[in-house]
Amino acid sequence: MINRRQFIGLAAAGLAPLPAFAAFADSVISAPGQLAGEAAVLGRLPADLRGVFYRNGPGRYELGGERYHHLFDGDGFAQRWQIADGRVSHAGRFVATQKFEEESKAGRFLYPAFGTYIGRKSAKNNDTVNVANTNLLPFNGGLYALWEGGSATELDPRTLATRGIKTWRKDLKAMPFSAHPKTDPDGGLWNFGNLPGADQLIIYRLNASGEVARTAMIPVPQLNMVHDFVVSGRHLIFLLAPYDMRPAPERSLAESLRWRGDQRPLRAVVVAKDTLALRQVFELPARSVFHLGNAYEDGACTRLDAVLHEGDALIKTALPAHEQIRPLRDNQSSTVQITLDYASGQAREARLFGVSEFPRVAPQVVSSRHRKLLMLGASGRELTLDSVNLIDTDSGKVDGYAFGAGWEVEEHVLVPRRGARSETDGYVVGVAQDRRHGQTVLTVFDAHNIKAGPMALARLPYRAPLCFHGNFLAT
Repeated sequence: MINRRQFIGLAAAGLAPLPAFAAFADSVISAPGQLAGEAAVLGRLPADLRGVFYRNGPGRYELGGERYHHLFDGDGFAQRWQIADGRVSHAGRFVATQKFEEESKAGRFLYPAFGTYIGRKSAKNNDTVNVANTNLLPFNGGLYALWEGGSATELDPRTLATRGIKTWRKDLKAMPFSAHPKTDPDGGLWNFGNLPGADQLIIYRLNASGEVARTAMIPVPQLNMVHDFVVSGRHLIFLLAPYDMRPAPERSLAESLRWRGDQRPLRAVVVAKDTLALRQVFELPARSVFHLGNAYEDGACTRLDAVLHEGDALIKTALPAHEQIRPLRDNQSSTVQITLDYASGQAREARLFGVSEFPRVAPQVVSSRHRKLLMLGASGRELTLDSVNLIDTDSGKVDGYAFGAGWEVEEHVLVPRRGARSETDGYVVGVAQDRRHGQTVLTVFDAHNIKAGPMALARLPYRAPLCFHGNFLAT
């Protein structure tokens, strides 16, 4: 059995598929590596929509004349959108990880990245190469930049200044902590850690005070790339695409992951919440997967949402020499609802939506029965994510709005009103890139009528880096 030292000593990874990094204008940098500005609001911001929308993504792909090769390599750039009293302000700041600070001082990249091999300096552990570039999580009064290959990095919730590595418990130092934790009804968190090639998952259960209540190491054969998971009332569920690890000298982690869809299926691995032990494994046709929606129990079955990509989606996220990228063009996706039948051992699929990504549900229904699934879609031939869609998972009816050509839409989230009585009693908040005008725009929809278009658009006077994931904290 692999021990902790072996587990954290393996090469680390950070995953999330999005269009490429967008450079920001030098004229709006208020300090080295920072952005700040007021947005011009068009339309009407709801009076009861107050809070901070935290976002995170890669913000540096070039240094010393050298350019990374992969979307997931860039150093984390945390962003903060403040919404209050009909106004919107924005701030962004690089996460001052050990890697970022050392390489900035050296004026060149030193450490290996997920998709780019660089061997100028060896890493002591996972956190030496932690780029903190995937999600921004407000939790228990703190704020954490997440990257699944290593620890959470704590930031100041107001200034975004980096406070340092968060060690949840001393014996868990430098252990991987996924970028997609899930909330529990009691205010706690479920999360996992994985390193490709380790063949073990570590499970975390944090209580509402941020204390580690439970952990477990679960052996899973041929375990490689795992970016997301879902939590239902009784289970934790992971979808494992058919990759093999084939490491070699001067090869990045992405280059070491080999697609084996012609030989192995997509697996659904189910872990029981009560015992934190493997319960059952299901097989589905081979596809790759990044993001899942939600899961709930339905009698003797569990149902979950997933965005599945045909073939190897990982290789399609290589970064081209130019700025724009279309990660879905050569690798079409679809959103499905999967039913896991424990008695028969069979998994069934029902298609919910076509080309899509970034599924989210209302926060109050995570791990329980949901009927609305929010996601991005592609309305044009270029397969660029340019639409926001809310799907009724029972009827299949879609309430959607397409921004159209010239736009790239980032992940959107459902923000419930205080005391919300339904999944659509609130707003849909997100960010979109207006490429025609070189501006980043905060968008606000009425969750009950998305097809009517945005209630408000808050335009920055500049274009900020694209983000992968984030969360809204109501105030």
